[in-house]
Amino acid sequence: MPSTLSAPGIYIEELRGGPGPIVGVSTSFTAFVDWYARGPVGAATRVDSFEEFTRLFGGLHSQSCASYGVMQYFLNGGATAWIVRIGLADDKSATAKLKDEDDADTLTVTAAAPGGWGNGLRVAVTSGAADAVNLVVGEVAADGTIAVREIHRNLPAATADLIAAVNDASDLVLLTDIAATPKGPEPVAGSATGEPLDPTTYVGLTGGVDATVLKADGTANDATKLAAALEAGLAPLTRIEPAVFNLLCVPAAATLGDGLDELVDKASKFCEDNFAFLVVDPPPGAATDTGAEMAAWAAGTDAPTGSKNAAIYWPRLTMPDPLANGIARDTGPSGAVAGIFARTDATRGVWKAPAGIEATLRGADLSSVVNDADSARLNPIGVNVLRTFPVVGNVVWGARTLVGADLLASEWKYVPVRRTALYIEQSLRAGLKWVVFEPNDEPLWSQIRLNVGAFLQDLFRKQAFQGATPRDAYFVRCDRNTTTQGDIDRGVVNVLVGFAPLKPAEFVVIQIQQMAGQAAG
Repeated sequence: MPSTLSAPGIYIEELRGGPGPIVGVSTSFTAFVDWYARGPVGAATRVDSFEEFTRLFGGLHSQSCASYGVMQYFLNGGATAWIVRIGLADDKSATAKLKDEDDADTLTVTAAAPGGWGNGLRVAVTSGAADAVNLVVGEVAADGTIAVREIHRNLPAATADLIAAVNDASDLVLLTDIAATPKGPEPVAGSATGEPLDPTTYVGLTGGVDATVLKADGTANDATKLAAALEAGLAPLTRIEPAVFNLLCVPAAATLGDGLDELVDKASKFCEDNFAFLVVDPPPGAATDTGAEMAAWAAGTDAPTGSKNAAIYWPRLTMPDPLANGIARDTGPSGAVAGIFARTDATRGVWKAPAGIEATLRGADLSSVVNDADSARLNPIGVNVLRTFPVVGNVVWGARTLVGADLLASEWKYVPVRRTALYIEQSLRAGLKWVVFEPNDEPLWSQIRLNVGAFLQDLFRKQAFQGATPRDAYFVRCDRNTTTQGDIDRGVVNVLVGFAPLKPAEFVVIQIQQMAGQAAG
């Protein structure tokens, strides 16, 4: 109550409100783990457009399956991606030497990340204010000119201090002292003032090498090393909190041959541990050219085992390759499908199957002709097909998980059912953090029921569940029955949430009866 009640009258007291509403998390932030032409290795970087991806990771590259997948993702409706560049032993960093006033090598300049991209970097030292120097970092543009990318002004000329200043600020280069002493010779300045405009003033970096990731036939050059690097590339996605990723694409996994199933199984388990969903590409080549061949592959030992947090799509795609004068290039469908997931989530909600005549594929064609017989063969075993129909064009025509085979009769048969559950789980996990360390008794349980119930009621109003009434659609239980005294003594509060998911209508049955012998009226 108010601290002082002296004169008769009305006093106002502001009371502490209850917990804030639970806000739904994203549903379609997609992670792409693969080799790229440039960019930081072993870190997850957020990009919000293909242009940003091109600036940070080099855009399309013939050795990068995922670079084409990222382009397809944004083209088909994706909005946000997390990019993880894997490192391979064959990647080499470009370097150059800077000289001191005695024309002796004093500093080594190394591209900030390995790869042939670093061979396009140019550096120059110019005079700054007083005894300071400037370091200019340029990059050779497509027309052969040098575009200035970074200018590090008024750096201390003392080598150790200059190295520390540049390495803290530059995204493109790293400096090391050749003499490896705390204070080496000072680097010599170039032009008297300003930044050099003459290309001969710059020192060029050389020696950068791109790894050979793929053979000419599109399979992995070294499947063992690539699989190990792709598996290691999953770990950075656990370090993006409080941000999240919802979908995972590893297009290069399809090139691993016999190693595909093992990596997909590991990636699926990773997704299960992180409330995410894996989109799987079929392998390239003749083994999956036809529906019968794909069915045989899916039933064989090289196919991934069942996971409720993964789905596979067939056939692969072909698209005009900008790097090869428009010649058709084979690509996996995962990037395009993830974009369709994002587009469907934005327009209809995560509970709507990302399939049907609205789920059109943009910017690519199917590598194989798919007919009703193929669909009838593959759909019952949990392989989602891509189809071509008159007027609408290429569409996703399946919505089953890797445990979606009819024989398995899994409750997680359908992609939208599993993804809706993941959305609810991740939203509640983020939205109930306020519960931790609160007194574990009925007042807390009541607040939890109210908090979670309001979130589910909002989903009910958006028609995310089956059922005509909230009672039919969902329930929330948190009381003495779910949380016993033993649970309380162990610091545990149990919340039981159930919902009636919407399931897609795969088969539309139309009954037609001929009315014979009746006069027209």
